Amino acid sequence: MQEALLQLATPTGLILIVFGTTLGVFVGAIPGLTGTMLIALTLPLTFGADPQYAMTLLISIYVGAISGGMISATLLRMPGTPASIVTTFDGYPMAQNGQPERALGLGIMASVTGGLISWCFLLTLAQPIARYSKEFGPFDYFSLVMMALVLIATIGGKSILRSLLSGFLGILLAMPGIAVATGETRLTFGITELNDGFQLLPVLIGMFAVNQILRDIIDSAKPQSATPIATQGLALKISDIKKHGLNLIRSSLIGTWIGILPGIGANIGSVTAYSVARSTSRNPEKFGTGCEDGIVAAEAANNATIGGALIPLVAMGIPGSVVEAVLLGALVIHGFQPGPRLFEQSPELVYTIIFTCLFANIAMAVIMCCSIRTLAWLTKIPRAFLLPIILTFCVVGSFAMSNRLFDVWVMISFGLLGLFLESKKIPLAPFVIGFVLGPIAEENLSAGLMGSGGNWMPVFTEPKSLAFLIIAVLLLAIPIYRGRLRDRRSQS
Repeated sequence: MQEALLQLATPTGLILIVFGTTLGVFVGAIPGLTGTMLIALTLPLTFGADPQYAMTLLISIYVGAISGGMISATLLRMPGTPASIVTTFDGYPMAQNGQPERALGLGIMASVTGGLISWCFLLTLAQPIARYSKEFGPFDYFSLVMMALVLIATIGGKSILRSLLSGFLGILLAMPGIAVATGETRLTFGITELNDGFQLLPVLIGMFAVNQILRDIIDSAKPQSATPIATQGLALKISDIKKHGLNLIRSSLIGTWIGILPGIGANIGSVTAYSVARSTSRNPEKFGTGCEDGIVAAEAANNATIGGALIPLVAMGIPGSVVEAVLLGALVIHGFQPGPRLFEQSPELVYTIIFTCLFANIAMAVIMCCSIRTLAWLTKIPRAFLLPIILTFCVVGSFAMSNRLFDVWVMISFGLLGLFLESKKIPLAPFVIGFVLGPIAEENLSAGLMGSGGNWMPVFTEPKSLAFLIIAVLLLAIPIYRGRLRDRRSQS
C-alpha cells in the first residue's frame, strides 16, 4: 500500500491522474464519445510504460468520463455517456429554468460523494474477497466464470437469447490460435497470422471506437445549441449537503451494490437510485421538471458504480461491465493474471488501482469546477472534425501493437461486426466479456482435467463449483419461466 501511495505521489503519478481525469471529463462531455472508446484508444500508448502508471492513466480516464457525461446531459439533453441518461430527466429542465450552474453544482457534489463512498467499500472489501477466492480450485474458478457469463447474458439486454448468442460468439472468436490443452493450432484456416488468435486490443478498438465512428457517420447528428452558463452558482452551501445528505448516502450505496453485480452497469445504477428517490420523496410529481433530488440520485449512483465494479475486477478477475472488460484486457496485455492471485503477486498494482480511484475523484471535482465554460463549448464541436482524428488513432493503435497490417483489418472487421450486432439489437457487453473470459474458463477447465486425470465429476461434486453452476442454471431458468408465464397470461 505504501509503495503504491509513494508512486502516485510522484510528479509522474500526479500528472497522469490529472491528465487522465481531464481527458476523461472532456471526452465524456462530448455526446457519442464514451469512456470505453477512449480507454481502448489510450491502451496502445501504455505498452512501454510502467504497469502501475498505465493503470493510473486508465482508471483516471474511467472516473473522468463517467462524470463528464453530465455536462452535455444538463446543457443539451444529450447524455455524454449512457450513465448520464437519467441526469437529463431533471438536469436539462433545471438548466432551461435558468439554473444551469445550480444543476451542474449539484451534479459535481453528488458525483464526488458517490465516488468517495464506493471507494471506501473498494478499499475494505477487495482484499477479503480476494483472500476468500484464493481457496478456489480450477474447477471452482471455471464454474465461477460460467456463472459470470450467464449472469451478464441474462441482464445484458432485453432478450436473453440475444445476450447468450452474443456471449457465445465472443467465446467462439476467442478460440482461434493455439489450444491450451493440446498445444495445437485450431480454427486458423491456414492463416498464419491467426496462430496467436485475434489480439485483444484491435478487437476492443474495433468493437467500440470504429463501431461508434461508423454509427456517427450513418446518423450524422444535427447540431444543437448549448445553454449559456455562468460559474458563480457552482459553489454549494453546507445546507445543501444537509438537505441532500440522506439521498446522497442512499444513492451511493445503491450504486456501489449494483456496481458489484456483474453486467448491470452505471446506467442501471442511476435508474435504480432515481426510482428509489422518487418513490420515497414527499413530492414525487416534481421529478422530471428540474428536481434537485433527481440530479443528486442519478449522479451519486452512476459514480458509485465505479468503485463497486472494481471490487470483483481486482478481487476475482471478473469484469462487471464493458469498461471493466477493457481494463481486464489492459492487465492481461501488461502480463498480469487478473484474479485473487493478483493481491499476492502484485499488491502494489492493486493498491495503485484502488488509490487512483480516490485521487481521480478529487481531481474530477476540481477540474469540472474550473473548466465548466470550456466543457460547455466542447459540446458544440461538430463531429466531422473529431471523427477523422479518432479514426487515425484507431489505425495507429491497432498497428503499433505488433506492427502488422493484419491487426488493422481485424479492427475494421470487428467494427463492422459490432455495428451489425447493435443493428440487430444484440448487446456488445456479453460478446466482449465472453471474448475475455472464455480463454480463462478454458485454461482453468484444462488445468482441472489434467489434475483429475480427465474426470469431469469434480465440476459437479466440489461444493463451490456445484453452487456456482446451480446459480447459473437458476439465472437462466427464472427469466425464461417468467417470460412463459407472461405469455400464458397474455393469451388468456
